[in-house]
Amino acid sequence: MASKRSSWQRTHTCGELTARHEGTEVVLNGWIENHRHHGQILFLDLRDRYGVTQVFCDQEVAGTVSGTFETLRRLGAEDVLSVRGTVRRREGDKINKNRSTGEIELVALQVTVLSEAETPPFEILDKAEANEELRMQYRYLDLRRRPLQEAMQKRARFVTAIRNYLQDNRFIDIETPILTKSTPEGARDYLVPSRVHPGKFFALPQSPQIFKQLCMVGGLDRYYQIARCFRDEDLRADRQPEFTQIDLEMSFVEEHDVLDMVEGMVIHGLREGFGIELPQPFPRFDFFEAMEKYGCDKPDLRFGMTLIDVTELAKKSDFKVFATAVATGGTVRGICAEGAAEKFSRKGIDELTAFVTGLGAKGLAWAKVTANGVEGSIAKFYEGDKGKELIAAMGGKPGDLLLFVADQKKIVLKALGDLRLKVGGILGLRDPKVFRCCWVLNFPMFEYNEDKGRWQFAHNPFSAPVDWDIQDFGKDTDQIRSRAYDFVMNGWELGSGSIRIHRTELQARVFEFLGIGKEQQRANFGFLLDAYKYGGPPHGGIALGVDRIVTLALGREGIRDVIAFPKTAMAYDLMAEAPGSVSAEQMAELQIVSTAKPQP
Repeated sequence: MASKRSSWQRTHTCGELTARHEGTEVVLNGWIENHRHHGQILFLDLRDRYGVTQVFCDQEVAGTVSGTFETLRRLGAEDVLSVRGTVRRREGDKINKNRSTGEIELVALQVTVLSEAETPPFEILDKAEANEELRMQYRYLDLRRRPLQEAMQKRARFVTAIRNYLQDNRFIDIETPILTKSTPEGARDYLVPSRVHPGKFFALPQSPQIFKQLCMVGGLDRYYQIARCFRDEDLRADRQPEFTQIDLEMSFVEEHDVLDMVEGMVIHGLREGFGIELPQPFPRFDFFEAMEKYGCDKPDLRFGMTLIDVTELAKKSDFKVFATAVATGGTVRGICAEGAAEKFSRKGIDELTAFVTGLGAKGLAWAKVTANGVEGSIAKFYEGDKGKELIAAMGGKPGDLLLFVADQKKIVLKALGDLRLKVGGILGLRDPKVFRCCWVLNFPMFEYNEDKGRWQFAHNPFSAPVDWDIQDFGKDTDQIRSRAYDFVMNGWELGSGSIRIHRTELQARVFEFLGIGKEQQRANFGFLLDAYKYGGPPHGGIALGVDRIVTLALGREGIRDVIAFPKTAMAYDLMAEAPGSVSAEQMAELQIVSTAKPQP
């Protein structure tokens, strides 16, 4: 038996009425966005998440609200109404072409006030004018703005498309534990004290990594989850303490199987969620190739301007800066900014020089390409044939700007990689409406932590080495490659994964090399090592950040713009005032004591 709709409940949304509804009696529910008085006539713009409809009120509707027509006139912004009325077509210059409902208006027959609103602490406009902290404090009001509602709706469509794609490809949606065990070596865990096990703590998961690998040992073959993850990281503007990732794992696979699956998934998700068509195929770079060509492991492929090695030419030069770098085992490399010679004044080049010195480089050499050769800081060292040879090596032509850094290789790659992005941005080459994806493969397995004076894993300690038979991780450690890979779009690393270690002995040796002794291995990872003894299949997977993908797809400035209830850069919820203090009774029940000093 169908349920009965109350008289005040909507029959249509504020975004669906068009000229084809002319003459129809309907009921709309929504918030007052604007109200305009014209004598004994009143116009209201009624808003819900689907759109805005203009409502026409006159004296005849006055008796349908409590009080007189003056009461109707006193309705304010954000009051919640139910309006019953007749759809009327608008003609000529009265049509609002900027609104999907602009061909019509609703002539009110009855207005019911469902809720009165106090004056909001800021005006609810599409273009936010209030400061971010105030908007986060009243996030429920900020969410009424169309840009945020669009982000939430498109994010939801994207996630639904991802789910559908993975389910169509035989993946199982599995929920892994939120209360789990704290493990070392990653970011800091958020700890949860246990009441029933005094003195012991759960940890919120930084990732479902171990559990999804155990799903593979369990024979589930293809797992996925839209997973909530938590990391108590050092504060950064583009990070949140809790975030969402698309987490998946596959059994009996090699790298290309995972990469192919993820490419199809991302292409489908961005098409269905945002109407974005991604150019294919996605290039696949070896880690060292990406570093040599772009100076970073997350290359922005929306423009060229790749790094060019001119060390051999520098050996022939009398330019002391170049000669000294080469003589001390360094390198000389540069980028060619096409058509940029006239776009950078001497002051502009000085600013670029300050930029690279801030990254650790000793300076920036430059030259502008002309029809007669080069002019600029290095021109007198590259006259005649030397200049022509340099221009040819850089692929330059008249009007181009050549920029060089000479130093140790690590510094040169970092400085030029960042300079490439900066110059690309200044020249307008990093269009947020253009999308280019790629993969970076075979990352170093370990990286040296100077502060701790030891080696640590580069991706995670579960990534398999390229050479499964390697016996000595302490020999040529910086050259050992892993079967790890990153998914990159527009210079953002959006996902990271690998083919995993599935052999107990090899996993134990990796832990041992990282300084995790047998006792600690047993305490923290014993159940994983035991699981492999009972037949672990070859497997691999990836985790992709939903927040970052949506931010890029919508061209928003940061991930807070695509999260319903974000926290500040200080990991604080201004709306709920969390984290907060708890009562002494709660602390006693958990048998814990806080040593924190009272805040002033």
